[in-house]
Amino acid sequence: MSSPASLTCVADQADFAEQAMPHIDSLYSAALRMTRNPADAEDLVQETYLKAYRGFGGFEAGTNLRAWLYRILTNTYINTYRAKQRRPDESDLDDVEDLYLFRRLGGLEAATIGRSAEDELMDLFSEAEVKTAVEELPENFRIPVILADVEGFAYKEIAEILDIPVGTVMSRLHRGRKGLQKALYEFAATRGLVERLEATAAAPAGGEAE
Repeated sequence: MSSPASLTCVADQADFAEQAMPHIDSLYSAALRMTRNPADAEDLVQETYLKAYRGFGGFEAGTNLRAWLYRILTNTYINTYRAKQRRPDESDLDDVEDLYLFRRLGGLEAATIGRSAEDELMDLFSEAEVKTAVEELPENFRIPVILADVEGFAYKEIAEILDIPVGTVMSRLHRGRKGLQKALYEFAATRGLVERLEATAAAPAGGEAE
């Protein structure tokens, strides 16, 4: 006859699989953006699930399981995989002005009514370009941007995932988004998009630029 302890273990295993496995695809996507390497991303997700499985008995039912899994993923990355990579230079983000991209690609007035300027501008870039711009951010800013703008976590949730104050989250997001805007502007410049938009803005209303 099975002992109560073994029955509890089986129940925990079933609960873990049912609740945690639906998040594996989004966790892998986040891991890939963090590690920038498919093999490392797979290893990171596998290690995350192993740690989560072992610690599932301590998870408080009814709380945010997704945030709990992302916290394990992020901490595992920071403690294990970050050491393998050269830290990118972070100094240039201090000099990037606010709304860098918006001002250079036509300003806020360029947005279509009912859509944000950010939505309007994101339409100008391919998914691969946005992905590359995010992945090239310095790590301190890349992870908060991934958690906020890709995964949709609130500031408070990100603070809990990264174990940092909400104010630090806001500061890193602000700088990360400025860096992202700068990178996307550079993509636009290499494609000649900046010149085309400037010509459009200079054209007389209702007519073509001469």
